[in-house]
Amino acid sequence: MLWCLKNWGRTAATHGLSQVDCAGRFSGNAAVSDETMNSAEYYPYRTAAARDLCFRYLDGLAARLWPIVSEERMVPTTFGATFVRISGPPAAPALVLLHGAGTTSLMWSPNIKALSREYRAVAVDQIGEFGKSVCAKPVRSLQALIAWLDELIGALEARARVSLVGMSYGGALAAQYALHSPERLEKVVLLAPGATVLRPPVEFWLRLIALGIARQRGLRAFFRWIFADMARTDPQWIDSTIEQLSLNMRSIQRHKTPIPPVLTDTEWRSLRPPTLFLAGENEVIYSAEKAVRRLKRVAPQVTAEIIPGAGHDLTFAQTAMVNERILQFLKAERAPSRAPGACAG
Repeated sequence: MLWCLKNWGRTAATHGLSQVDCAGRFSGNAAVSDETMNSAEYYPYRTAAARDLCFRYLDGLAARLWPIVSEERMVPTTFGATFVRISGPPAAPALVLLHGAGTTSLMWSPNIKALSREYRAVAVDQIGEFGKSVCAKPVRSLQALIAWLDELIGALEARARVSLVGMSYGGALAAQYALHSPERLEKVVLLAPGATVLRPPVEFWLRLIALGIARQRGLRAFFRWIFADMARTDPQWIDSTIEQLSLNMRSIQRHKTPIPPVLTDTEWRSLRPPTLFLAGENEVIYSAEKAVRRLKRVAPQVTAEIIPGAGHDLTFAQTAMVNERILQFLKAERAPSRAPGACAG
């Protein structure tokens, strides 16, 4: 669901507080026992029963929310079999969708019908996280995540390039992959990527610390802040989001999630695939206006825009507008390539 929930451990370290693992449990200042050493077949879940419960929950959620017929496939990688939902014409250009932290491929339910009309859309459950992917070994570094994504893309479609769309944490991962393997990408869409452009403001960290203390009791207040537009228009959506994240927190083993950093000016300038950045005007993980100004200054080759009437919930609060903008960008003629590191005039 949220890139920010991946940062609880880093938040605590930054402020000299007790460490908090990715399942939201306080450990004090003492070392935390690493449950990720457990390589049982149900990893990253705590038990086989927890895994089965979550799989039933996700199957029920898919039956209610996923609007089109899709192929469900387990794609083998050296990190484990990755679960994907594949939709759209088999011969259409490939479009890989990376969800935000704490959610699954089902995050794309509002978007998948539009995106799969003319694209072979592949919605992915990230390895080692809540979802239906099987993780054969813990993924402890950003390099390992990039290697997993590289294997996955290679195994999915035997084509020269794919386009990559990522939301929040998925957007941060997409940006890192674009730096690592630009030759494999046609285009990249970054939807409110976590960090990547700017560091979060102080208020974000203060609210995150409060959430770490309150744990599940504080989720409603936090979500009403970070998803303010959806909280106003669809309170039931907030309830279902809390339900999903609560199940996630109860079921997943504690683990440390790699946190993609803010890209340097040099890294932004060197980004080769045509890239679209979208952020909601009410975004709270950073200022959308400042993010767009920075990109226009340091990476004018990136198309950077603000979506009105939305925040970190832009794919839900402004679904039609986001879908339209993504599709316009994907269908636009690719501009002539420039040498790596060159700035647009």
